[in-house]
Amino acid sequence: MTDIRSETAVPPVEKTIEVPWDPATAFHRFTAHLADWWPIATYSIFQERAATCALEAGVGGRIFETSTAGEEAQWGTVTAWEPPGRLAFTWHPGYQPEGGQEVEVTFTAAPGGARVRLVHTGWERLAALGRDPLAVRSSYDGGWDRVLAAYRVD
Repeated sequence: MTDIRSETAVPPVEKTIEVPWDPATAFHRFTAHLADWWPIATYSIFQERAATCALEAGVGGRIFETSTAGEEAQWGTVTAWEPPGRLAFTWHPGYQPEGGQEVEVTFTAAPGGARVRLVHTGWERLAALGRDPLAVRSSYDGGWDRVLAAYRVD
């Protein structure tokens, strides 16, 4: 029997939703309009001091938030930019990039709109930062549900 706590056995978080927009619109909304839908009040580093967030287009672009005082905190870096079908980025909000995971989001046509699939992997790297990969993964399992629910709202 495989021990799920081993460094190679932490399963990805996978979420799929359908939205009422075509894939190009869904991609654009997810990327260019991140600040319009991201629940910054509850999912941010600066918490009550969080003002906005952004995703810079293209490979190497930053995903970051800005505080009310103008401070910036990076959440990740874009590693794949393939509009309108695919986006990938590292993910390390609030901790060192060395502990970052990978997130891939794909946008495909579906009846009445687009299917958006998010896959979050690389939990094992958190152990090097003294964090429990399974506990962090567990919090993101529900967290991504709430984030994608905010994205889905018209």
